[in-house]
Amino acid sequence: MKESINDTIAVDAVGEAATDNHLLDLDIEGMTCASCVARVEKVLLKEEGVVNVAVNLATHKARLKVNRDVPVENLIDRVERAGYGAHLPVAGEEFSPEAERARIVRRQTMIAIPLATVVVILAMVPMIFSGLQATLAPYQQVLNILQFALTTIVLFVPGREFFRIALKSARHFTADMNTLVALGTGAAWLFSSVLLFAPSLLPGLDPHHLYFETAAVVVTLILLGRWLEARAKDRASDALRNLGSLIPAISHRMRGEGEEIEDVETDFVREGDMLLVKPGEGLPVDGIVEKGSVVVDESMLTGESRPVEKKVGENVVGGTVNLGGAFVMSAGKVGGETILSGIMRIVDEAQSSKAPVQRLADKVAGIFVPVVLGIALLTFLLWITLGDGTVSEGLISAVAVLVIACPCAMGLAVPTAIIASTGNGASHGILIRNAESLETAGRVDTVVFDKTGTLTEGKIAVVDFITVPTEERSRLLQLVASLEAMSEHPIAGSIVRYANENKIALLAVDHFETEAGVGLRGIVDGQQLLVGKKSQFAETDSLLPNVPDGAVWVSINGQIAGAFAVADTIRPEAVEGVATLAQMKVEPIMLTGDSQAIADEIAKQIGINRVIAEVLPQGKGEVIRNLQSEGKRVAMVGDGVNDAPALTIADLGVAMGGGTNVAASAADVTIIGDDLRRVPAMLHLSTRTMQIIRQNLFWAFFYNIIGIPLAAFGLLSPMIAGAAMAFSSVSVVTNSLRLKK
Repeated sequence: MKESINDTIAVDAVGEAATDNHLLDLDIEGMTCASCVARVEKVLLKEEGVVNVAVNLATHKARLKVNRDVPVENLIDRVERAGYGAHLPVAGEEFSPEAERARIVRRQTMIAIPLATVVVILAMVPMIFSGLQATLAPYQQVLNILQFALTTIVLFVPGREFFRIALKSARHFTADMNTLVALGTGAAWLFSSVLLFAPSLLPGLDPHHLYFETAAVVVTLILLGRWLEARAKDRASDALRNLGSLIPAISHRMRGEGEEIEDVETDFVREGDMLLVKPGEGLPVDGIVEKGSVVVDESMLTGESRPVEKKVGENVVGGTVNLGGAFVMSAGKVGGETILSGIMRIVDEAQSSKAPVQRLADKVAGIFVPVVLGIALLTFLLWITLGDGTVSEGLISAVAVLVIACPCAMGLAVPTAIIASTGNGASHGILIRNAESLETAGRVDTVVFDKTGTLTEGKIAVVDFITVPTEERSRLLQLVASLEAMSEHPIAGSIVRYANENKIALLAVDHFETEAGVGLRGIVDGQQLLVGKKSQFAETDSLLPNVPDGAVWVSINGQIAGAFAVADTIRPEAVEGVATLAQMKVEPIMLTGDSQAIADEIAKQIGINRVIAEVLPQGKGEVIRNLQSEGKRVAMVGDGVNDAPALTIADLGVAMGGGTNVAASAADVTIIGDDLRRVPAMLHLSTRTMQIIRQNLFWAFFYNIIGIPLAAFGLLSPMIAGAAMAFSSVSVVTNSLRLKK
């Protein structure tokens, strides 16, 4: 029996209770770079009772493992005193923080662009068109004051967040990206303002050599970059929002005997309520079909839009779409207990988790800003003390260093890829529990499949029926099927189904008995039948020499009459799935408790070369360990319950679910449905994700390693540095979005 979402939640709750710890999520506001992440984690870890903290820049969430006695108010207070906002997530909230942030930054950008454009025109036109210099000379002071006024508006209206957060950080003796931007643009603005209004304080410098356009353009470019970044991050989170939108806000609840229907909010539907689902509507909750003809689109579960028929008494899942006529269902699992809610929790947890590869970025980010501040100061001092450098040249080079340094790209390199990848997986029926599992999957070189219920459907079927020449085939099938109809054994059921398929009518059974280890005995239509294993009969090979191992033999009145070759039905997608793994240079292995001969035959049909057979359930874990000792990185694919020990021991545990088993606790990955082609698809997605992450990290580090020295040596103007900094974050997020395809 497969494990349900509720079973898993209960197990998790018991485990947390045993340690007196629990998981807590906080929404964090005001984070802009990897340094912010490091600071929030640092202040939260200072609170007594906090065991672990993982802060995600892409989702703006903090996931904490804390003692149950820790007051949430203390945690929120610590975050706020560090200069950020924090609050508990709102249940059922459909609000997108990134979408709102994109709207705010877009408004700021739209204010800054025209103002900065005018400043650039005022500063650059006289230099570009030399003929205008003499004409504008009498008005130069007025034009400079206008530059000052417009730049001041740009910095302290749309750009005020840089300075507000930088001041908060300074009060707590910390620094982040906002500090770099505020110091860089603020220094250029202050230097130019002193030259404009009090040039005597800076003797020897040209009072018309101002840098207002530098400050205005840098702030505008960074705002533009933040807007594009926020839009891209919002797109990366589409998958989770799309899942939530599948549940209709309003349900049609039936009252009394069904004569009256009332529209209620889906949140108020309770177990046992009778609901009317109209054509084209989404199902509001999980439940059972009570009346009507039902055809549903289960693509949200399986990733395939193939219509599925549901009969009265069958289960239906909230979030699937009614493609047929109106029908009535009774509500079963509601609210947070539905299958869709379980899927959303898994996706949310995966997107909020941290991959091991992110540790390097976090370590660098923790010291990045102070190091950049030191480099900028050293740049300024070296420019004014060595060679022919001037104060203005030193200042501009230092500003370029401050502006080009970008911890944002480092902070976004991993989480944006994780969000896009896990969202893509969920939309195709692949649920990855955390970022570490995603990283592990990318290194798998061996996939071990449990046979029954994974490679095969777990349903025994008759594949051949052989009789001795003297027996009439249909008559023998009628006698045997009549006797087998008295048994509950799976093989008996397969023979009865085979008779039904051949339109054979069953007879009355005069006598029936089961003998343990032997088979069935009985009398049908005056004939004495024995149905059982080959070992119970004599001279089988001489009478029927080509019967495969594992067949069910039949005798009538003590004489061999025939045999049924039975086998588990191979899943239709198994051959393609295994072939794809081979193309990926991943070795498939079949693990089963069946005899070697039967296992080899099934493996041959599927295309698997290595078979480990006759293994008891408790011995599967040892097989996985042996493979790992050979240096293999092993993924185990099973049903999530019977194979739980092996799934846990494997480097990666993959549970196949029949549509409801989305929370198999032993598994790192859950495949919704039984399509084995999703196993290589999952490995391919993981490999692509790690490639994207490596590209992102390379770009983030390479950009800073190359850009900072160029800026320090005066080879980059602050405006180019600002554009490059904005581009670095946008490029990382955009690269991650390729994983959505």
